[in-house]
Amino acid sequence: MAAAESDRDPPSALCSEFLNFSARDTATRWLEAADLKHEVYRHLAVYVPRILCLGPTPGGGGAGSSREEQREELACQLLLLAPLEWFLLGEEPSTGLALLQEKNQPSPLCGHVFKVGEPTYSCRECAADPTCVLCMQCFLGSVHREHRYRMTTSGGGGFCDCGDAEAWNKGPYCHNHTPTANTRDSEADPTALLPADMVARGYSIFSIILKYAVDLLTWDQEDQVPAGLEPPERGDTYYCMLFNDEVHTYEQVIYTLQKAVSCSQKEAVSFATTVDRDGRKSVRFGDFQFCEQAKSVIVRNTSRQSKPLRVEVMHSSVVAHQCFALKALSWLGQVIQYSDGLRRTLCQVGLQTGPEGENSSLVDQLMLNDSKMWKGARNIYHQLLMNSLLMDLKYKKIFAIQFAKARMLMVEENLMKTIIRTFVDHLRHRDLHGRFQFDRYTAQQAFKFGRVQSLIGDLKYVLISRPSQWNDQLRVKFLEGLDAFLELLKCMQGMDPVVRQVGQHIEMEPEWEAAFTLQMKLTHIITMIQDWCCTDERVLIEAYRKCLSVLSSCHLPEGEQPISLSVAGHTVETFRYQVSQDKVSIHLPLYRLLAGLHVLLSRTEVASRFPEQLPLGELSPPLLIELPLRCLVLCAQVHAGMWRRNGFSLINQIYYYHNVKCRVEMFDKDIIMLQVGASMMDPNHFLMIVLSRFELVHIFSSDCRKRYREANKDVVQQNNTLIEEMLHLIIMVVGERYVSGVGQVEPLEEVRREIIHQLSIRAMAHSELVKALPENGNKETGLERVIDSVASFKKPGVTGRGLYELRPEWTKHFNLYFHHYSRADQSKAEEAQRKTRRQNGEDTALPPPRPPPLCPLFASLVNLLQCDVLLAVEGAVLHWAVEPSGGGWTESMLQRVLHLVGVALLEEQQQLENSSGDDDVTFNYTSKITRPGEAPSTSGSVLALLESLQNAPHLEVHKDMISWILKMVSNIKTMRERSCSTSTVAVSQGQGPEEMVRDKDKAERKRKADMARLRREKIMAQMSEMQKHFINENKELFQQSLEELEASTSAPPERSPPGLEPMCVSQVCVGPRRVGGAEPRQLVTCILCQEEQEVRGHGRAMVLAAFVQRSTVLSKNRRRSLPDPERHDPVFMHPDLSMGVHTASCGHIMHATCWQRYFEAVQLKEQRRQQRLRGHTSYDVENGEFLCPLCECLSNTVIPLLPQTRPPDPSVSHPSLEAWLKLTNQQTAVLRYTHRSQSGGVAEEAEPVVPEGFRVDFAPQNPFSSSVSEMVTAFSVSAYKVGLKVNPNEQDPRVPVVVWSTCAYTIQSIGTHTHTYTHTHLRGRADAVCLSERLLMDEQKPLFGSLPCRQDDCLSSLTRFSSACWTSAPVTTTHTHFVRLFTALHPDASAADAPCVLDMDMFHLLVYTVLSYSSVHTLDQSRWSSVDSAHLHLLHLVTVAHLVQILLTSTTEEVCMDQDGAGSQEEELTCQLYDRLRKHLSSVLPEVTSGWQLYRRVKVGILPFLRSAALFFHYLNSTAPPADLLVAGPGQWEALCSYLSLPSNLLQLHQSQHTQLEPLIQRWCCHPGVRRSLQGGGAVVQFPRESNRLIDLPEDYSVLINQASSFTCPRSGGDKARAPTLCLVCGSLLCSQSYCCQTEVEGEDVGACTAHTFTCGAGLGLFLRVRESQVLFVAGKTKGCFYPPPYLDDYGETDQGLKRGNPLHLCAERYRKIERLWHQHGIAEVIGHAQEANQTLVAIDWQHL
Repeated sequence: MAAAESDRDPPSALCSEFLNFSARDTATRWLEAADLKHEVYRHLAVYVPRILCLGPTPGGGGAGSSREEQREELACQLLLLAPLEWFLLGEEPSTGLALLQEKNQPSPLCGHVFKVGEPTYSCRECAADPTCVLCMQCFLGSVHREHRYRMTTSGGGGFCDCGDAEAWNKGPYCHNHTPTANTRDSEADPTALLPADMVARGYSIFSIILKYAVDLLTWDQEDQVPAGLEPPERGDTYYCMLFNDEVHTYEQVIYTLQKAVSCSQKEAVSFATTVDRDGRKSVRFGDFQFCEQAKSVIVRNTSRQSKPLRVEVMHSSVVAHQCFALKALSWLGQVIQYSDGLRRTLCQVGLQTGPEGENSSLVDQLMLNDSKMWKGARNIYHQLLMNSLLMDLKYKKIFAIQFAKARMLMVEENLMKTIIRTFVDHLRHRDLHGRFQFDRYTAQQAFKFGRVQSLIGDLKYVLISRPSQWNDQLRVKFLEGLDAFLELLKCMQGMDPVVRQVGQHIEMEPEWEAAFTLQMKLTHIITMIQDWCCTDERVLIEAYRKCLSVLSSCHLPEGEQPISLSVAGHTVETFRYQVSQDKVSIHLPLYRLLAGLHVLLSRTEVASRFPEQLPLGELSPPLLIELPLRCLVLCAQVHAGMWRRNGFSLINQIYYYHNVKCRVEMFDKDIIMLQVGASMMDPNHFLMIVLSRFELVHIFSSDCRKRYREANKDVVQQNNTLIEEMLHLIIMVVGERYVSGVGQVEPLEEVRREIIHQLSIRAMAHSELVKALPENGNKETGLERVIDSVASFKKPGVTGRGLYELRPEWTKHFNLYFHHYSRADQSKAEEAQRKTRRQNGEDTALPPPRPPPLCPLFASLVNLLQCDVLLAVEGAVLHWAVEPSGGGWTESMLQRVLHLVGVALLEEQQQLENSSGDDDVTFNYTSKITRPGEAPSTSGSVLALLESLQNAPHLEVHKDMISWILKMVSNIKTMRERSCSTSTVAVSQGQGPEEMVRDKDKAERKRKADMARLRREKIMAQMSEMQKHFINENKELFQQSLEELEASTSAPPERSPPGLEPMCVSQVCVGPRRVGGAEPRQLVTCILCQEEQEVRGHGRAMVLAAFVQRSTVLSKNRRRSLPDPERHDPVFMHPDLSMGVHTASCGHIMHATCWQRYFEAVQLKEQRRQQRLRGHTSYDVENGEFLCPLCECLSNTVIPLLPQTRPPDPSVSHPSLEAWLKLTNQQTAVLRYTHRSQSGGVAEEAEPVVPEGFRVDFAPQNPFSSSVSEMVTAFSVSAYKVGLKVNPNEQDPRVPVVVWSTCAYTIQSIGTHTHTYTHTHLRGRADAVCLSERLLMDEQKPLFGSLPCRQDDCLSSLTRFSSACWTSAPVTTTHTHFVRLFTALHPDASAADAPCVLDMDMFHLLVYTVLSYSSVHTLDQSRWSSVDSAHLHLLHLVTVAHLVQILLTSTTEEVCMDQDGAGSQEEELTCQLYDRLRKHLSSVLPEVTSGWQLYRRVKVGILPFLRSAALFFHYLNSTAPPADLLVAGPGQWEALCSYLSLPSNLLQLHQSQHTQLEPLIQRWCCHPGVRRSLQGGGAVVQFPRESNRLIDLPEDYSVLINQASSFTCPRSGGDKARAPTLCLVCGSLLCSQSYCCQTEVEGEDVGACTAHTFTCGAGLGLFLRVRESQVLFVAGKTKGCFYPPPYLDDYGETDQGLKRGNPLHLCAERYRKIERLWHQHGIAEVIGHAQEANQTLVAIDWQHL
């Protein structure tokens, strides 16, 4: 807690006592004392205030603070805890504890206490309930590893249940905790193994220390310490202690502290973080007045909106003793780990009843005061309870009883009743009828309601395991609990009633969520209570009686007007009630519980065995069905749009009523209750009441021939919907039999049916199926037990997820009117099923599936199908369909009637099949539909109407279904006629006519298909004729374009014979022999104005949208700090490529003017948006960002398109290297002299010789128009601004260098990621295999021809632009750069500041020298040599320098590869060069014996450079690559060297130009930096540089969670990080999304991840949020997005947020995809697209992550 000031030393008196103190002597004195407690207390009174809390807690948590904490820890151990250990053990503590541990016989319990975020495992098959979990070590060593298990992360504080036989149905022990011969018998007393005197000492010291700790943690006097602990000298120092609460936010606390104690924001954040973590924190130290003043400010500031923050001013001695009390409890927890005997002793002490009698033990006191303690204290005492009481099997049971009593509950007597009563007492708001009322809940009451709901969780644990055996006492207690529960349900019955709004919309949405929250919480409890009742017949009967009597006590309101209804010749008495006018409630838990119990009576056959014990006679079916029916009618009316004015609250209630979370105990039970009522009533009466509640009696009681007319169209539409809904309800009541007890089915069949109907909509992922199925109390759906039998699994690719597809043989079970389908689901399923049937060449009828038989109690339900009222309704609908007029009916209505007819026919067929003779069959639907209907439908029988509908043109869709019905009727007639024979024969013979009809149908369909085909052919012929006619009419136009086409295709062959053959043999891209561009004219189209334009230097500028970003993808040194933007000199790139500038493009081209107009419009729009809404967009206009107008790709600049390089002039000579070097040396000397003379620094230097024709003052003409020049400047400045992170400045000499740099880096990033294949092929080393998974070469793609168009266009434009960008910079700037670059290659005396050969990246050097040489060459008016010659010499020079670089840095580990007969000349030349280098460096290099090995090293090392150089010159000079480089395969090396005009043995370069190169090599080697680097003066980069990869991730995700759980926040003193986040680039674990780890970057506070991106990824980061299983991409401070993680479960799905808990494993392909995105610099683009697609991502404060 509070610690002393960092600069305060402990008093000198304490220092001397420190040295002279003897723990042993103190313990001896205690042993001899008469009153041990008095002695111990006196010791603590003296030392505790002198060791702890001597001053204010240092705010910064710096070095001083940690020093202070160490001093406190040491003093506590030596002066306070050591005497306790000596006293307990009677010897040196370290020896005594080791001896105890050695002799201990541990219990089989693991008891590992979970840290925050640690992985926990629960077996779905064997755990007693979902709270039974294993730690990772126990899980890996247990049988459950092979079972279905759930993996979650712990919230901290629970413990591992391994070894607890009650927690597991099987496999309670892992390998480590399996009982052995050494393991103590759980019944034996472990104290028997300890010496008796140690047990006695342990008992006395534990009693004193535990009593001391309990007293202080429950102490409520702020100024006094408990008796016996008064300090000898009482100081006047106090602490102002701030406590945590659940009301105030971080921001409120920070703001208040800044005002109250005048601290900085950083200190206030630190205080707030500690308060949140530990529960309290001292915010001020001083005298009473000083602390009281801070307290009053805090209370005043936080009491405006809610209750104030809790603040106390406490005396420093009280705080000191409380701090030591926590240390003492921790010490107790550690000591008992050594011995189970000591653990048992502590348990005895803790549960020993005190002098006050019941509930007075120390443990009781702790628990009863739990809510008064602060978080830190609670955590420590909970930890102690887990280490002691819960690890001792005997005391675990005693503690469970005490724990329940401490919560004012009584286990042995009436736990269930007490919990429910407590719950009901807390919900005090009731209406006049005693129902719960939530509509006027304040925020505080709502919060309390949330808290009270935890009681339901307790109730769940009481009921989670059903009793296998009942006794009378248990029956009595359970039924008493049930009484209380029925009282609770009675208070919920009829909650939140609604009345239909007519006329105007509801003004205020009523509160509905609280009631549904309560319903959701109770759903599992209701199901569990039914499960309990199911296990004992007496309990079930009694529960049924009780439920019925409670229900009859809250019967319907009196005084409703009785009415008489008559339909189809039947009459029923009921009362007047209209859902559309009167109150109706969706909450009917009592009816639903009764429905559940009624089903159990049927399932357990209690109803048939003990009918006399059941009050079935008391049931009034019309009353039972009344309220559930109202509820279903309400849903129908909402669907019909009659309740629109009641707002969203009602829509939400209807949604949840049908939702999978509530439907089991709501909608499903209402259907069952209607089935219960219907099975006990006359079916005609039942249907008439249904018609009455649907308000449809008037339609069906009138004469159907005179269709009931309604003038109002809305009312007609409403009535149509209501008829559809009513028919659907009848289908459900008759057909929903897949509940065990209603139909003769098994529970698994119910789950299987749900899955079949979900998969009938479409193929679904496992998680979608799980969401669609209801969970039981153990969060299980039963899905896994049936899924494989009904569906086949299709694995996912690199995107998407695994899907289950329904096996074809199960489609026959599809029911279009499945009761859990929403309307949308139903239409999707219908469409999908019809499509499947069409594809299979079957008819499109969707007949009902064969229904399972009903249980005896529900057997009479089938009579609904053949009753007169339903036949009248069916006849009426069919009659309307025969004579459709005025929209008085709908096809959906007809479809439902056809379905009902089908269900009835199937029922009759089944009865006939199962009967022994005709007499058994009571169901004769066919005879009823064959005879003409009685009034009112005298128009003919149902069958006759169906036959007349069969060929109705307006019912083509239903034709197949009607045919199926008619076939079924003829089948049944055949079966009845042949009923004398066996039913099976009847069925098989009955198939005949059906098949005949089917064949007829097939022939009909074939005829239609043939007609359609002929019609298509006729239309095609007509179109062809029209085309010919058009061509004939416009002959001239077509002739002209055909001639042009022929000319363009035949032109190349005419010119090709002279030049093509040699070109094929030696295609060269650099030097005087290079071949010019293939296409001289380049036509492009602007995406904005669609105008075509030729790319010309003097034409209108065309530009390419591009995105420039800083990059560390190629970095070999992430520790290198970012350079100071103002002073950084970018002319030489270090080979570690620690940071580069990358340019990418989407490839879309615009006119520069069109783009400028577009960008100005974007800026204007952004200004308007900022005035309306504060916040970010996915692009930052202020930084020049915009979205490509066509593809919305993030861009921040444009690259101007420039014409191709001209082909070389054959008339110009090609000087030798010697001549060219001499000339260039003279030119650079002149330039250097001129520049110095201009700056006045050459007073004593002799003027150098000016070569002939070289004019320093020559001003070359700008080859570009003003618009192109403007764009050249624009891109140069953009690259400079982003690359160096500075403000734009056209005059800065570094501008052209940054452009060259982005050109080199972009090519290199592609070249580097493409070289691996050959590289692997050559190296043959083990690590080469892991390299073979990079971009192009990963897939073994060739160097050319495999890049996407957008990348190809970008590189081409970028390279051409870079070669011309010097035209926009001052000419002297480029000259200066060339002089410096050339001097580095060709050192002379003046090159003192040139870097050494090991500190330059050679490809960057090549690009910079080649691109800057053009500006020097323009000064040479003699035209003695061409630019191409210079390019070739520069390439040769840089290649030799790179060879030297590779040889200097090569290591000589053995290569696991047999030496082949490689050219001895190559090896010899390599050895010669290496020996020269050794000679120059005086043997700093090691001796190498194998020239072959050295040559291989060189060849492998230089390959990436050659590939990058080939790409560079290909794009610079537009030279087509040779065929060998367009395909992957052998011969790449020779083709590459030939293309670059290099010998295939590169060492010949050195050999042939030996004279010129030897002095250069000597100068390179003699640079002091070379010797320093090779002797260990810095990290040497070796070649080839291996491509960077993202870090290796473990295959099993739980390994990652485990690592993250032990990660502590680096700034919060060992606190667990709440959101540990792993950097995928470097592997650092960061404490993300927390105030504690915020740092300042560029003047703004940012979170750990954002700060890390600036050091690791130049502002761009890829992270894995471990606890959320989520990949996080961050770019800068304001942009980010979440990306699917590379971890999938067995069903091919990610689990972001770890909600489902399925085991996750690494998917290598998905991880490679993320890596490829990073390599291709596509992260920023992904973020841009994600933020555009999802605007909520824009609102997230990414900088705080």
